[in-house]
Amino acid sequence: MNELTEYIPALYATFWSLVPPLVAIILALITKEVYSSLFIGIVIGGLFYGGLFTAHFSFETSVTHIFNDGLVGVLSDPANIGILIFLVILGIMVCMMNRAGGSSAFGEWASKRIKTRTGAQLVSILLGALIFIDDYFNCLTVGSVMRPVTDSHQISRAKLAYIIDATAAPICIIAPISSWAAAVTGFVESEDGFSVFMKSIPYNYYALLTIFALLMFVILKVDFGPMKLHEDNAAKGDLYTTPDRPYANANPDVIKGNGKVIDLVFPIVSLIICCVIGMIYTGGFFSGTPFIEAFSDCDAPVGLMLGSFFAMVITVFFYAVRKVLPFKESFACIPEGFKAMVPAILILTFAWTLKSMTDSLGAKEYVAGLVNGASGSLLNFLPAIIFLVAIFLAFATGTSWGTFGILIPIVVNTFSGTDNTMMIISISACMAGAVCGDHCSPISDTTIMASAGAQCNHMNHVSTQLPYVVVVAAVSFITYIIAGFIHNPVVPLIIGIVLMTLTIILIKYIAVSYTHLTLPTKLEV
Repeated sequence: MNELTEYIPALYATFWSLVPPLVAIILALITKEVYSSLFIGIVIGGLFYGGLFTAHFSFETSVTHIFNDGLVGVLSDPANIGILIFLVILGIMVCMMNRAGGSSAFGEWASKRIKTRTGAQLVSILLGALIFIDDYFNCLTVGSVMRPVTDSHQISRAKLAYIIDATAAPICIIAPISSWAAAVTGFVESEDGFSVFMKSIPYNYYALLTIFALLMFVILKVDFGPMKLHEDNAAKGDLYTTPDRPYANANPDVIKGNGKVIDLVFPIVSLIICCVIGMIYTGGFFSGTPFIEAFSDCDAPVGLMLGSFFAMVITVFFYAVRKVLPFKESFACIPEGFKAMVPAILILTFAWTLKSMTDSLGAKEYVAGLVNGASGSLLNFLPAIIFLVAIFLAFATGTSWGTFGILIPIVVNTFSGTDNTMMIISISACMAGAVCGDHCSPISDTTIMASAGAQCNHMNHVSTQLPYVVVVAAVSFITYIIAGFIHNPVVPLIIGIVLMTLTIILIKYIAVSYTHLTLPTKLEV
């Protein structure tokens, strides 16, 4: 272990540290194949670590780094294992809710009350906003609940995936009680982390504008880019557009007519309550730590794992008592739920391994040097610069939390004790940029979970969502320039909302003007 820590690759803390994830992303966007793209990025990272392009290149070092430090390392991390167990349990619970008839009952209930495509999308947004505890939980729950409803109203799986993704991280990052708030507060050293987080919420323009834009897109019925093609095809009955539809045959074994809406609502409520209890437990709440402090110091992966397990046990007994799902059928959901999560688990494992490659190559040190170099001469523009750097870093590495860990300590050290307001704005810009980059990255775990929740081809989700993210990011960049000069959260937000509204109206006008153009009916992957 000491030998590994003493070894410093020749390409450490250079631009080359960001090449592996960039190659993976470019390949994924070109080939529409995420598994091979991620693995190629991992291999390149391993080769760079072994000293490629140098006289001391070691193939053995590269191979052992890829497998021992990479794949085995990330699967030996308790936090990662906690997330994977959490995902498997969620998959099991979704299978149980389907077999018990809860999903079917909710679909029937919703179909009587939701009469339009707009209404179905608005309900999906509302449900996403209500499940603010954790983005993984949000993605999978909203997806499993709303898929039957959106399918019945001929809403494309790509559109559902976008709605899920746009109400996952953007909601969690402005919710005081969430795993994301806990993560951010943990990175703010030498300051009151929770207080800083609360003060940063009004400045989190990307998250706020994403939610606003999502509502506008839905209410005004604005679709553009690849999303328009998917929505046009969905209106004709094709929810997938592309020939590759890995979930098309995933028909759940539903007991129709036996389950009630309560058989869907109760497990979800149990999950929320148990996950909150699990997170505050890991933060020491039951040992006397105050609630807020316990939530700030919690171990989110462990808390979610424990909470989901107890929620699953409660649900099994609940279904047995109600006689909608016997014990035998509940336990039959274990392998089925696991199988449903295998694609997401595989992509997550590769994405984590790729991140470990960039970490070992000194990506964080390289980015830290860039930010520190710009902090002096461009002080008023620093929030906007941090926003762009955070986008790039989160997009390239596929992790928003990792971006928090890199940039927030730099911001705190730069402004702590000198300019508290600028520190708050810059931290918020870091969070907003991290969410933005994470939102559109094909190697992001949140993006992967949104695809899994909507049961949408992953690259379809990435390609259709990207133009929407770029539009909101451009407006957010302008708001951070303004905020850096006036140090007021309200004025830039108002300007951002006005610009966002005008932009969406312009997009709608352009889209309407070109409706006479003939579009292809299929996309090849």
